Amino acid sequence: MIKRSHFVLATVLSLMLAACGGDKGVIGEEGDAGATGATASGLSEGSDTSGSELGAEMEQLLNTNKIYFEFDSYNVDRQSQRVIEAHSQFLIENPNVNVVLEGHADERGTREYNLALGERRANSAAEIMIAYGVAPGRIQTVSYGEERPAALGSDASAWQLNRRVVILR
Repeated sequence: MIKRSHFVLATVLSLMLAACGGDKGVIGEEGDAGATGATASGLSEGSDTSGSELGAEMEQLLNTNKIYFEFDSYNVDRQSQRVIEAHSQFLIENPNVNVVLEGHADERGTREYNLALGERRANSAAEIMIAYGVAPGRIQTVSYGEERPAALGSDASAWQLNRRVVILR
């Protein structure tokens, strides 16, 4: 766990450094570079975002409390990293608030495997929050595996909605 935690921290930090490098985009889960680099504030470089637009974007990110994953993966994509960053900033600015990260999986796989996958997903989000400066003691992770589906059904659309981490404050 320690080695993976160091790897995730190094990955997050390298993504943040790469994002501040100018024209290079942050490499997402699919391997394609974004059109512009993301800055530490989560906004694209060179954007002419006014204070009200910045506030609206931050509010939208904070209102997003679910992040989704690809099949059999616990890799956090670029947009989900922005959501986690916004929640991390909120937690830093509000030291009396704690967070619970609920990891979920779709119905495919064994119960035990899905519980472990949900845990890895929740831990991935937690490690990113810690890298942004949230104290580990303020983050609780729990896995429900496939036990609490967001969508019923045995098709791709239901499975996509069930592969998630829910951020609860």
